[in-house]
Amino acid sequence: MHENLRLRAIVEPFRGLVKAISPVLYVKLQYRYLTHRKLNLANPVRYTEKLQHLRLYEYPRDPLVKECASRLGAREYLKRTGHGDLLVPLIGSYSSFEEIDFSAFPDSFVLKCNHASGFNAIVEDKNAMDKAVLAKKFKKWLATDYGKMTVEPHYSEIERKIVAERMLRENGHLPTEYKIHCFNGKAKNLYVVRGRGKDIRYDQLYIDWTPFDESQFNGWKKGDVPPERPSNFDEMAKIAEELSKPFPFVRVDLYSIDGRIYFSELTFTPAKGTLVFDDDKADFIQGEWLSLPR
Repeated sequence: MHENLRLRAIVEPFRGLVKAISPVLYVKLQYRYLTHRKLNLANPVRYTEKLQHLRLYEYPRDPLVKECASRLGAREYLKRTGHGDLLVPLIGSYSSFEEIDFSAFPDSFVLKCNHASGFNAIVEDKNAMDKAVLAKKFKKWLATDYGKMTVEPHYSEIERKIVAERMLRENGHLPTEYKIHCFNGKAKNLYVVRGRGKDIRYDQLYIDWTPFDESQFNGWKKGDVPPERPSNFDEMAKIAEELSKPFPFVRVDLYSIDGRIYFSELTFTPAKGTLVFDDDKADFIQGEWLSLPR
C-alpha cells in the first residue's frame, strides 16, 4: 500500500472537521484514498466494503460488540461462554497511571488501554522502565476517544481504564499469535504473526492450513519458512467459532504456548476495513464468505 504523502499533508487539517460533520463521508474518502476505489455501501460485495458497512451501521448499535471490543468486557464474555480458562492472568485495572502500585507487579508485564486497539506498552523489566514516559503516554491515551479518532464508533462508549496482564513468553520471546477470521460463525482463514519485537512476519492461510497468499495485505512480509501448525489448532478453530457465533464477522486472536491455548482479543473491523490485498481476488473471496444482516 503506497500512500500519497503530499495529498495526506494537504487534507490533514480537514480530517477532524469531516469526521465531525459526516463520519460516512469520511469513511468513503478514507477508503478511496487508501484503496483507490469507490466504496459501495449501497450494495457491498467485497469483504472490505462489507467491513465498512459493519463499521458504520451494525456494530455501533450492538451492545455485545461494544462489550467484546473492550479488554475487560471480552474477559467477561469469555467467562460467560465457558472459556475463562483461556484468559491471560489479570494483574489489575486502573483509572489512571498514578493509581498503579508497581511494587506488587512481576518484573515483566503488559499494560493495555481498555477502550482502544494498539494503545499498549510491553514492559520487559519494571526496574528499567521509564515511568515518566509511560505516564505521559497513558494520560494521552486515556484522554482519547479512540472510536471518534478512528471512526470505529463501537469503541467510543467503552470505559477508559488501564489493564495490566501477565506477560506471555514462548521460548523466551513474545509468542506466536494466531488471528482466526470467522464469517457468520465459521472459521475460514487466519494469519500467523511471528517475530514480534525483532523481525515480524505475517503468513496468510486458509483454515485448513493451506497457503492463502493472495490475502497478504498492506505490504506485510511473509515468513521465510512456513509456520508450523500447532497440534491443538483444531481446538483453537473450534474455540474461535464458538466465540464468533453472535457476530457477522470477528477476528479471534489466540496463542498456543506449550500446548495451552490463551485468548488475546476480539477484533471486529481489522485495519478499519481498509486492507489492500496482494491479489484483489482475495477481497471478493472473503466477501462471498460474509453475509450481512438484513
